[in-house]
Formats: sequence, C-alpha cells, structure tokens
Amino acid sequence: MNVALCLLFGYLIGTLNPAYLFGRLRGIDIRKGGSGNAGATNATLLLGKATGFLTAFLDITKSYIACKTASWLFPALAPACVVAGCGCILGHIFPVWMGFAGGKGLACLGGMLLAYNWRILCLMLLGEIVMLCFFNYICLVAITGSAAFTVVYWFHSGDPLGTSLLAAVAVVIFCKHIPNLQRIADGSELKIRYLWDKEGETRRVQEKHPDLHL
Repeated sequence: MNVALCLLFGYLIGTLNPAYLFGRLRGIDIRKGGSGNAGATNATLLLGKATGFLTAFLDITKSYIACKTASWLFPALAPACVVAGCGCILGHIFPVWMGFAGGKGLACLGGMLLAYNWRILCLMLLGEIVMLCFFNYICLVAITGSAAFTVVYWFHSGDPLGTSLLAAVAVVIFCKHIPNLQRIADGSELKIRYLWDKEGETRRVQEKHPDLHL
C-alpha cells in the first residue's frame, strides 16, 4: 500500500507542468509546435531561453520536492525517494490533466538524482557533458542517463523494487525518444548548439530537409 501511495504522490506532483502553463499564459499550446512536447527543451524553442531555463528549474524542483517529501511521509519505505521520483517522471510524461501528453522526463530525472545522492548526480552529469561534446544531441542524455542510473542505483543500494521501477521508467523514456533517434538517423534532429546558433543549426537541417519548416 505504501508503495502505491508513494508512487501516486509522485505522479500527482509530476503532472504539474510549467512548460504547458507558460505556453498557455502566452496563448499557445506548447504541444502544437516545435517538438510537440511539454518540457523544458520545447519551451526553449518556442518561448525563449529564459522561459526554458525556468521550466527546467521548476521541473527539477518539483521532482526534488516529491522525492524528499515522500521520504518524510513514508519513513518505513526505504526506496521512497526513488519510488516517488519514478512516479514524478511518469506524471510529467503522462499527465492525466493534459490527456496524458506531457514532456519527456529529463529534468525530473535530474531532480530525483539530486534528491537521492548529489555526488552520483555530479558524476553522471560530468559523463553526460562529455557525451554531449561528442554527439551534441540532448535526447541522448535522457536515454543514457535513465539507463545508467538504473544500473548505478542497483549497485549502490541493492534494492530490487527501486531498480525495477527505474528500469521501467528507462524503457518509457527510451520509447518517448524513438522519434528523436529517427530524426538523428535522417539528419533532421536539431543539435544542442541550436540554443546559441539558431540560424546556423536551422540552415544545416533545412539543407538536408528543405521540406521542413523550423
């Protein structure tokens, strides 16, 4: 029962979506433009860098709060932090209030890592930064990060429940990023340098795919 309640608690917090709310404040549904997701990356593309940064911060914060609060509410449940964190990621990806069409969970994954162990977060972040320098695609951070943390958590805690939930979430995150991987394969995925070289990155993609309107 505690596991279900903890998961539900995290899920409900995860459904609070700042990217969607910021879009509505500007009169748009963020899911109908850009990448089509209600997350920090698409908020950056459609609403600007400042809004994107604030969205990421709030998504990280909501996950961190969910994890820390769950550990306090469910002291008898050892992996409460990870259970609530997984629930928060699923709530962010599949928010009931938004027709189950939300974001992709990267910032929430970061918030869970921060709540669980900031040293592990720093080590993983360093590895992801190195990977970004080589590949330049932000979607790979979510895919590899969720998979890596599943393995790290197992060796760090030996907890089968939390590891199983993390593995399930990693599969969900991978599935959500399949369109990104397909765009990487055909050269139409925007690289992270789009954030500071919008014209150059847009031109690179449109040279390969003149039919796209970015």
